[in-house]
Amino acid sequence: MHVALFVPCYVDQLKPEVGLAALDLLEGAGFEVDFPERQTCCGQAFLTAGEVEHARRLGHRYAEVFADYDAIVTPSGSCAATIRRHLPAWQPGAAAERVAERTVELCAFLHSQAAPDSVRGRFPHRVGLHASCHALRELRLGTPSETREAARVDPARALLSQLDDIALVDLSRRDECCGFGGVFAVEEEAVSCRMGLDRLADHRRADAEVLTSTDVSCLLHLEGLARRRDMPLRVMHVAEILAEARPRMTHRGTPESVAESRGA
Repeated sequence: MHVALFVPCYVDQLKPEVGLAALDLLEGAGFEVDFPERQTCCGQAFLTAGEVEHARRLGHRYAEVFADYDAIVTPSGSCAATIRRHLPAWQPGAAAERVAERTVELCAFLHSQAAPDSVRGRFPHRVGLHASCHALRELRLGTPSETREAARVDPARALLSQLDDIALVDLSRRDECCGFGGVFAVEEEAVSCRMGLDRLADHRRADAEVLTSTDVSCLLHLEGLARRRDMPLRVMHVAEILAEARPRMTHRGTPESVAESRGA
């Protein structure tokens, strides 16, 4: 499978470690991964600001850059949703439709395409999983609480559940918006912050040590609010947790944990 990694602009500029963790996971699962250096933004930032023509031009570039790949994997539910939902309208035709269909959120890709034992490890912490609105309600990665549809698998939760010693906490409002919403967080700052604080309070009530999500945009918003209030809560992308949990290999190809138990 010819796989490309699409790193969103805000990941590239503000949280590059998430892109590196995604690459680590994909290569660890046995995929050969390309990073096309001509890639730019998916257009989501302009779209949320109402600048549709600017978004359309970026969508055209995206379709051109990723045209030849069997899968385009991104550690962002919101960027994947933007491309899958809007690219065929921005650039009508079979070529753009193929690129849109092949754009997949990282956890969804690993859950469906990677070998079950390729994502494993140990993460001995209490973790709260924040559901990204785009991943949940546009990509349908999970079941929104407001619907009566049949239960859908949440790939992020499924992958995290494979880790040893992890405790996924139960939230009282498991899929409520964090309040970010792109330009909304700027134009409606007070409402956005209030929504974010509500989400942080929910995670703290559940005694979460780590707050995670599939979207860096949500995490940056929540991390900023938590930091300003000195909340003892670690904020990590799901990819970072999965990458950190992976067994590290010695120079002999033996997991470090096994080597230590043998006295190596």
